[in-house]
Amino acid sequence: MTQITEKQNTNNLLNWQFDNQFIQRLPADPETGNFRRQVLGACFSYVTPKKASSPSLIAYSVEMAEELGLTDQDCQSELFKQVFVGNQKLKGMQPYAQCYGGHQFGNWAGQLGDGRAINLGEIISDSGQRWCLQLKGSGETPYSRSADGLAVLRSSVREFLCSEAMYHLGVPTTRALSLITTGDDVIRDMFYDGRPQSEPGAVVCRVAPSFLRLGSYEIFSARGDSETLKTLVDYTIDSFFPHLGTPGKQTYLDWFREVCERTADMVVDWMRVGFVHGVFNTDNTSVLGLTIDYGPYGWIDDYDPNWTPNTTDAAEKRYRFGAQPQISQWNLLQMANAIYPLIDDAEALRNILNDYVTVYTDKWQQMRADKLGLAEFKAADEELHQEMNRIMLLAETDMTLFYRHLADVSIEDKNKTDDELLSPLMVAFYSPDALSQADKKDIAQWLKAYLSRVEEDGISDEKRKTKMNAVNPKYVLRNYLSQVAIDKAEQGDSSLINELLDVMRHPYDEQPQYEQYAAKRPDWARNKPGCSMLSCSS
Repeated sequence: MTQITEKQNTNNLLNWQFDNQFIQRLPADPETGNFRRQVLGACFSYVTPKKASSPSLIAYSVEMAEELGLTDQDCQSELFKQVFVGNQKLKGMQPYAQCYGGHQFGNWAGQLGDGRAINLGEIISDSGQRWCLQLKGSGETPYSRSADGLAVLRSSVREFLCSEAMYHLGVPTTRALSLITTGDDVIRDMFYDGRPQSEPGAVVCRVAPSFLRLGSYEIFSARGDSETLKTLVDYTIDSFFPHLGTPGKQTYLDWFREVCERTADMVVDWMRVGFVHGVFNTDNTSVLGLTIDYGPYGWIDDYDPNWTPNTTDAAEKRYRFGAQPQISQWNLLQMANAIYPLIDDAEALRNILNDYVTVYTDKWQQMRADKLGLAEFKAADEELHQEMNRIMLLAETDMTLFYRHLADVSIEDKNKTDDELLSPLMVAFYSPDALSQADKKDIAQWLKAYLSRVEEDGISDEKRKTKMNAVNPKYVLRNYLSQVAIDKAEQGDSSLINELLDVMRHPYDEQPQYEQYAAKRPDWARNKPGCSMLSCSS
C-alpha cells in the first residue's frame, strides 16, 4: 500500500491527524500474515487492502464529507479516489480488521470478524467527534473464512444509499462517505443456486464512531478470556461512555443499561419508518445503538408484520418486521451473558433486561402516538392501534403512504360518506378496486374513531398534519428504487444513485420534483430479484 507523505499532501487534502486509539489501547494479533486463522487474545489484526485496477468514483456524501472537513474539490480528487478504494494510504493510517464472534440465526457461530471490512484509522473532526473510517469490499483478512473479502456494485449501492437515507430519516446509523467501483470483476452466486456470475466490484467507505458490536465482547467471553474482555469493555466505556465514570461493577451495569436503551431507540425508529434489518444477528448489533451492516435489509411496502427481506430467513422468519423488538432483547441477553464474568451478578443483569421491556414499550407507544399526531399514548389507545393494524391487512396497504396520507384526513370529515372519508387514503392501497364494501366500512369506522380521538387532544388539523409529517416520511429507500439505480449503474450510468441520494436528504419534505419516488412499488417489481427479498450475498 503506497504511503502518501505530508510533503505530497501540501494542499491539505485529507490532511487529517489520526488518533488511532483502538489499535493503541487494545491487544493486536502478533501474526501479520494474511491467512485465515483463529485469532486468540487479540481484538484486531493488521491487514492491507487489495489494490483496485481502475477505480472510479460513483458517489459521495456531501454531509459526511463536510463533517470530516472535506470539500467537494477534495472528494473529486484523484487522491480521494485512490485512498478510499484502498490503493493508497495517508500518513497515520494503520489498516486493520476487527476480531469478533456472534450468534447467527440464534446459534453461536464462533469467530467471525471483519471478513470484508478493513478499518483505515480514526480521526477527530472539528466538531470533536471521533470517526473510524472503514472500507467494505477491499479484500481478504484473517477473518474472511472461505470468502474473497470483496463486494459487488449492487450490494455497495444498497449500503451507501441506505446508510445516508437512514441518517436523514433520523434513525441511528453508521454512515457512508463514498462509493467507488474497482474496475475488477467479482464472482457471486446471488441466489445460492449454483449459477455464479461475474459482477462489477466496488468499495464503500463506511464511517462511524466505532464499529464495535455485541459479538466483539461475546468472542472473548466464549473463549474464557476475561482479561481481554475487561480490556475491551474498559476501552469502550472510556472512549464512548465517559460520562459513566471509572470502570467497575456498577459502571459496567450502567453501561449495559445504556446499551439497552440505545438499542431500544434504534429499533423503535426502525419500526417507525418501516425498516427491516433482515439479519439482526449479535455480530450485526452495534454496541453504540447504530444500525450497522446493511445486507439483506428491506423496507415495508405493503404492511405485513411477518415479512422478512432475507431469503435465508424465508422459512423461519426470525428477523421479520414485527419480531425485531423481541430479537433485540434476545441479542441483549447474549450481551449480558458475555459481560457476566466482569459483574458476577445475574440478578442485576436480569433486572436490566426485564426493564428493557418497559423501556422499549414506553418508547414504542409514544412513537405510535406521534405517527397518529396524538399528544401522548393513553391506555385506551391500544384498541385504536390494534384495529388500525387489522384494517391495514384487509388489503395490501402501503405503510408509508397510509400514514403520510392519514394526515390529510380532516376532523370535519367524520360526517362524510365512507367513500368520501376514504378518498385521501385510496392511494395507499395496492388494489383499491379489490376493497369490498365491508372492508371500506371497517376502514371508515376506524377513521371516525381515530378522528374522535384526535378531537380529544384539541389540536387543529393543520398542526396535527405538521406533527405527523415530521415523523412519517414521504420518501423511503424502497428496494425497487435501489435496484433500478443498480441496474443503471451496472450499465455505466450512476445518475440515479446520486438523484436518490438527493431525494433521501429530505425524506419528510414534499419535493414535488421527485414525486415519482414517493409512489407505491410498481407491479413489475413485486417479485423481481433485488426488489423484494434478497440473499445474504446481496
